[in-house]
Amino acid sequence: MPIAILPDRGVLEIMGEDRVAFLQGLVSNDVALAAPGRAVFAALLTPQGKWLAEFFITAEPDRLLLDCERAQVAMLAQRLGRFRLRSKVALRDLSAELAVLAGWGDAPAPAGAAPDPRLAEAGWRAVISSPLGNPADNATAEDYDRHRLALGLPDGSRDLVAEQSLLLEAGFDELHGVSWTKGCYMGQELTARTKYRGLLKRRLVPVAIDGPLPAPGTPVWAGAAEVGEMRSGRDGLGIAQLRLEALDGRALRCGDAALVARVPGWMALG
Repeated sequence: MPIAILPDRGVLEIMGEDRVAFLQGLVSNDVALAAPGRAVFAALLTPQGKWLAEFFITAEPDRLLLDCERAQVAMLAQRLGRFRLRSKVALRDLSAELAVLAGWGDAPAPAGAAPDPRLAEAGWRAVISSPLGNPADNATAEDYDRHRLALGLPDGSRDLVAEQSLLLEAGFDELHGVSWTKGCYMGQELTARTKYRGLLKRRLVPVAIDGPLPAPGTPVWAGAAEVGEMRSGRDGLGIAQLRLEALDGRALRCGDAALVARVPGWMALG
């Protein structure tokens, strides 16, 4: 029953009567779908449609909570705050008061938990009031990292590059991180154009690693051609950004390691 505190996650609170409408016009998914027991996976983009941050949105009766990277909370609060204008909203960093708990496998979900909206196999997440741990936790953040790598799930800034990465390169369509029906949001035009014109040339792809773990940013080679670069990894599993033509079964090398692409069932390459 693996349950782990995720210390690299922080929590941003958004309060005020305009909180849903305010966030709705800024992020990639439908904020109105967030409810107790139901989280929404979404991203904040630049006006040009490039990835800045991602988060899980949960709703309580009087506030929204964003489960996000702890290192990005201040940036998120600052960027979102620029768009408040006359909106009745208030943003507050609660990372010192709240913590993020994740469970997977047969781990029982506590009250207030929500299924991970990306994949059922990912498990559940909960924002809890104890930042120092929970008596139920019996796994580590490293265990969770191995779990998400086995599923091929990218992990924020460890796998995406701010102001460069496209949502669809990171599987946001298949992982339920984009709404195609809710209306306008910041960066929508490029995201829609990429989908409907078939403009993707590369993807973040899970890889098996035979050899020493390459450092993030290490080039990936197929013969004499550079076809991508390494992103995150652990214990023989990783995520690499690869050109789609490199997924034809050719041998891949990265540093002193051999890579084998592991395209998961949830990933649509066509």
